Amino acid sequence: MKNLGNMLKQAQQMQAKMAEMQARLEAATMDGQAGAGMVKVTLSGKGELKGISIDPSLMAADEREVLEDLIVAAHADAKQKVEAMMAEEMSKATAGLNIPGMGGGGGLGGFKLPF
Repeated sequence: MKNLGNMLKQAQQMQAKMAEMQARLEAATMDGQAGAGMVKVTLSGKGELKGISIDPSLMAADEREVLEDLIVAAHADAKQKVEAMMAEEMSKATAGLNIPGMGGGGGLGGFKLPF
């Protein structure tokens, strides 16, 4: 019974840490950029697009394809940063908890977040 009590306590700690992590992710933003900063994309910590900044020199009609490619690249850069931040937050939230499927020491262990 003591083991079950410990598991319930760990589950409650994990739930509290996950709620804290969710709040931090909602408040966070990450910027990605491409073309030496000529295109910047801002994503929320949950991956929602919050803004795009485009250098006016890319607005020429003959630069359309370049601009489109740079927007995609800037988004990918920001998304990679958001995923790294989420992994770090998840690691903090699960630190010290031995949760099956989570890599033991709190790592993601192949666990993929749904957002």
